[in-house]
Amino acid sequence: MSVFGALSALLSTLADTLDPLFGASATAVAIIVFTLCVRLALHPLARAAARGDRVRRDLAPQVAEVQRKHRGDPERLRRALTETYADAGASPLAGCGPMVLQIPVFMVMYRLFTGHDHDLLTHTLLGAPLGGRWSDALADGGVFGAHGRVYAGLFAVIAAVAAYTFWRGRRMLAERKAEAAAVQKAAQAGQAAGRKGKKGGKPAPEPAQLPGPAAGLTRWLPLLSFGTLVTAAIVPLAAGLYLATTTAWTAAERTLLYRPAPPTGSTG
Repeated sequence: MSVFGALSALLSTLADTLDPLFGASATAVAIIVFTLCVRLALHPLARAAARGDRVRRDLAPQVAEVQRKHRGDPERLRRALTETYADAGASPLAGCGPMVLQIPVFMVMYRLFTGHDHDLLTHTLLGAPLGGRWSDALADGGVFGAHGRVYAGLFAVIAAVAAYTFWRGRRMLAERKAEAAAVQKAAQAGQAAGRKGKKGGKPAPEPAQLPGPAAGLTRWLPLLSFGTLVTAAIVPLAAGLYLATTTAWTAAERTLLYRPAPPTGSTG
């Protein structure tokens, strides 16, 4: 049995189980439940990524010192930074793991619901075919038609998650910049004390940054959340349900895993 056949059988079985509660929309709910199960299976990777991120933040003073020592030798600086992260068991791209591993799952879902000879395509969500697209809904009743309202609800969920993800991403980026500035200030103070009034000396280290393209990726990543809206508008409704569910999970998961740690020594 192919992977598409196995997935179809799994979704059909799950839909049959949910049918007494959700009726004709049971297959759509089965897609959501299946997506949640996939994300739950990937959750240990997300936790590992969060731990790696905390390690990288703790390494900021060491990274600043490495940058100070090797700022005149880019190749040696790159090697030293790589060794520093490796010794601490951290990776600048650790957070990409769950996202990359979801791509094959999404592609399978997309292929499953774009075939023309598959029974699952005949199932609906509140009357809208799971194999249909937004363009089909616009042609059959317009934006506020029976099918158009289903897509409007889907887009509203995705837009809300994207807006929250964007806001939270910008806030986290501002917090990281503030932390980097604090590291630089502390390094400058320590350097000034070490000189003990002597003139000259090496300049203070720059704020710690992720090496290579990771810094640029971090800067623009919050904007990618709005790209999900565009994708959901052109893929089949079933794939849009997968997107809405997985992005909502990601937003909730990152809020939980990256919440600020309570102050040390605080009492209840």
